[in-house]
Amino acid sequence: MTVVQDKLGSFKLFARKVWALSLPYFQSEDKWKARGLLVAIVALNLAAVYMLVLLNDWNRLFYDALQNKDEAVFWRELGRFTYLAFAFILIAVYRFYLTQLLEIRWRAWMTGHYLKRWLSNHAFYRLELARYTQPATAQEGQPGAPQAMPDNPDQRIQEDLNLFTSYTVSLSMGLLNAVVTLLSFVGILWSLSGAFAFTLGGTSYSIPGFMVWMAVLYCVAGSVITHYIGRPQIRLNFLQQRYEADFRHHMVRVREYSEAIALDKGEAVERGHLDTRFSTLLGNYLALIKKQKSLVWFTNFFGQAATVFPFIISAPRFFSGAIQLGELMQIASAFGRVQDSLSWFVDNYSTLAAWRATTDRLTNFEEHIATHTQEGQARAAVNAGTSKAATDAGAATVIVGADRLQTVDLSLSLPTGEVLLSGLALRAQPGDSVLLNGPSGSGKSTLFRALAGIWPFAQGRAVVPHSTMFIPQRPYFPDGSLRDALAYPQPVETYNDAELKQALNDALLPQLTERLDDRDAWSQKLSGGEQQRLAIARVLLKKPQWIFADEATSALDEAAEKTLYARLLAQTQQAGGALVSIAHRPTVAAFHSQRWELEKAPEGADAAYALTVR
Repeated sequence: MTVVQDKLGSFKLFARKVWALSLPYFQSEDKWKARGLLVAIVALNLAAVYMLVLLNDWNRLFYDALQNKDEAVFWRELGRFTYLAFAFILIAVYRFYLTQLLEIRWRAWMTGHYLKRWLSNHAFYRLELARYTQPATAQEGQPGAPQAMPDNPDQRIQEDLNLFTSYTVSLSMGLLNAVVTLLSFVGILWSLSGAFAFTLGGTSYSIPGFMVWMAVLYCVAGSVITHYIGRPQIRLNFLQQRYEADFRHHMVRVREYSEAIALDKGEAVERGHLDTRFSTLLGNYLALIKKQKSLVWFTNFFGQAATVFPFIISAPRFFSGAIQLGELMQIASAFGRVQDSLSWFVDNYSTLAAWRATTDRLTNFEEHIATHTQEGQARAAVNAGTSKAATDAGAATVIVGADRLQTVDLSLSLPTGEVLLSGLALRAQPGDSVLLNGPSGSGKSTLFRALAGIWPFAQGRAVVPHSTMFIPQRPYFPDGSLRDALAYPQPVETYNDAELKQALNDALLPQLTERLDDRDAWSQKLSGGEQQRLAIARVLLKKPQWIFADEATSALDEAAEKTLYARLLAQTQQAGGALVSIAHRPTVAAFHSQRWELEKAPEGADAAYALTVR
């Protein structure tokens, strides 16, 4: 009984997952179109079943006419078949079209919905950071799956949403069709099959609707056997989607870092990594098709046996003269429809397994993205209560809008839980220029992330100026026109060509001034130094008051570095702000009047590093 309860509980949990994923679309701003399409598809499915009932009755009349050599009835029924067939084709075509339309509209809405949530409140960034905190043994698809972080969010949004909407519509409509077909034909089969009489132990027995009971018994046995043969496919399908995404993701990384890999002569290593991932993918796929082969063996045997089964059962009545050929064909047709309906689980098991895997992956993604979005919204709400503008930084309150930079008891940790810095009390005023330096891994970039409001592993309070720009170690440039890359993330229409060209000239990129409309993958097209200069051009274009530069000139020569730092410092002074930099070169230190230095903390201290203001 416990096993049955566990199975029932598992089914209810899965049904709740599907409902939770499906319901938002039908309650969205697109709900009336969605509900209208759904109602139309249901109506067309019901109409299709009704046509099958009419065609089943046509079978009896047509084959009786053949047996009786009744030419008039033969031609009449042939003419009737013409318009029945045309009506069935018309229904089938529009059922297909509207089903596909519902699927694509649903997918479009879900894609927009998940993209918005993934890219809101730094959820996309939090998800990547949280992957570092999950246990090494946590695996999706295992008993610990709910705690495992979702892999490849891009694949969840691109592929899993497509599969989920497609499978949900097709399977639900298929199930509806099977139920309605069963209800429509079970009465027909019951009335046609007659009673089965037999004697046992001297007592006579009669089973009414014998063909119906045989169909039920046949299909129940087939469904149970199918489940036990096919259930390993659920996990194998889950893993297959994951391995496919991992393989595709690594190929994208090879393309993105093609130059670095070529310079390091790392082709053989990357080929080995790709071969390993593909071997894992292939091994899982081979295991999947072996399980599918076993299922195909059974389902094909099941289907072929069902073709002759009603004839075997009805043959004695036909040869005894109790029924005519038309009635025999009608019984076979009705049995086939009832058997097809009851065999819906058998026929769709592989698809159900893939649907279950896709639903589990999306549910896992939904749970984590909801968690990180709620954390971001809650923190933003807390901050909004203390200032006009605020942003989210995990457990730290970051107040945006002051004319100064100040931290109060700010502590920073790594995703693993290790405390990097504790109790920071920093202060910078307009007109200051601060150099932050220290050994690698001491938390310099992490402090910038916390001040930017994106580091979730922080505690304490920070007040930061409103007009700020951060120059990261690895700037991002969207693929597209150069003017888009320079204006990012603002609309390119914000700036005219003269402003864009001036910024490029000021950043020592005069060779790019005539290429504003060129479209390319600038992160790969430009050298490291050119990328850093383009990032600085972006800052000089937007003229913020405060600039936070993280190794912003590490790839430049000394002369270019001096020129650009002088311009960055002049920009902040002119705007009434300050410059805060992370750098190691003495040439950069000359542009700063204050130093925040990170040093290894004494053993037993609260944090790994301590900060000293000099």
